[in-house]
Amino acid sequence: MRVLVLGAGVIGVTTSYYLAKLGCDVTMLDRQSGPGLETSFGNAGEISPGYASPWAGPGVPVKAVRWMMDKYGPLVVRPQWDPAMWRWMLQMLRNCTSARYAVNKSRMVGIAEYSRDCLRILRRDEGLAYDERSQGTLQLFRKQAQLDAIGGDIEVLRQYGVPYEVLDRAGCVNVEPGLARAREPFVGGLRLPEDETGDCYMFTDGLAKIAAGLGVKTVYDTTIKSIEVAGGSVAQVTTDKGVFTADRYVVALGSFSPLLLRPLGIDIPVYPVKGYSLTVPIVDAAAAPESTVMDETYKVAITRLGDRIRVGGTAEVGSYQVTLRPERRLPLDRSLGDLFPEGGDVSRALFWSGLRPMTPDGPPVIGATHLDNLVLNTGHGTLGWTMACGAGKIVADQITGHRTDIPVEGLSYTRYGHG
Repeated sequence: MRVLVLGAGVIGVTTSYYLAKLGCDVTMLDRQSGPGLETSFGNAGEISPGYASPWAGPGVPVKAVRWMMDKYGPLVVRPQWDPAMWRWMLQMLRNCTSARYAVNKSRMVGIAEYSRDCLRILRRDEGLAYDERSQGTLQLFRKQAQLDAIGGDIEVLRQYGVPYEVLDRAGCVNVEPGLARAREPFVGGLRLPEDETGDCYMFTDGLAKIAAGLGVKTVYDTTIKSIEVAGGSVAQVTTDKGVFTADRYVVALGSFSPLLLRPLGIDIPVYPVKGYSLTVPIVDAAAAPESTVMDETYKVAITRLGDRIRVGGTAEVGSYQVTLRPERRLPLDRSLGDLFPEGGDVSRALFWSGLRPMTPDGPPVIGATHLDNLVLNTGHGTLGWTMACGAGKIVADQITGHRTDIPVEGLSYTRYGHG
């Protein structure tokens, strides 16, 4: 079976790998010069199934207003004359109820846990190295009210059998000794010892090489112009390098997926939410994080990646541009300076931004469409790295007629009224 995969980020590459493992003849297209050079390049580096949660939840609208008034806040909305943006925001608001939050989180935790298990098998089978660590994630609370409010999240962790630890300040320092030098107080944390970390770009680049060894063909520096349909099926994909055809097609283009899909009558509410990161060289290993520390106050993740610290966070709604805005660096600098002030040399930091493909309810969009040979694998939001292997294996199983290992009905685009 010939399969054309559109997109060579971590989602496209994992999908291509699993398809090749199942015997498919795979070609992968991307506009960049290599794999993983857009959103996969500089993300926060965390693989955190237990923290797989929708952004839409009870109390979020009130918090959002407060965040937008704080120069260190994690959220910025830049209004545009874009109906897709306003529809996405309204749909997100409709999902800010306890009942919808519970359903959406259950869907996200399910695929995230499965994906981590797939990653471990892949790493064992392929011997792939990507500055990986398996030392858990610590969600750090600066205020007692934050720590007191974790009851709902703990219930979900219990429901799915996810190991966790509630730690006081001393317990946090025990697992993250660098926090002993923190300049600002904190009261405790919620630790998920099964979570992992790693450099998503290194993983994507390395897996693309392994996939090539399995026969996957890659065509880079190629702009996809349109998808043509005939008789209820995709007939071809037109690019600036010519026409490509296959038996099956996978759209894994992140935030840009809806732009190609709308002309086909597939209108999924995936919208870009820009995130920023700093990559800082470590100057004192003892003062740097051991794994990932999530600063709950500023919604910033601080992760150790080999001899570097990756600081990722902030959310900017309203643009397809990856322009670096200096003011959005402030929360990243502050969080790192407060918690690990002596760990890295911030003067040599690499400042980066990328577009997260967010759905308004939280779960990704995975599975078949009304076109009988077109499959979607997009909308993973901030969790593309966390969900990549599981999502790729699910799509490969669906395309080749294998039964998926976990239920995936709640991930289909039919939840938005399509199909």
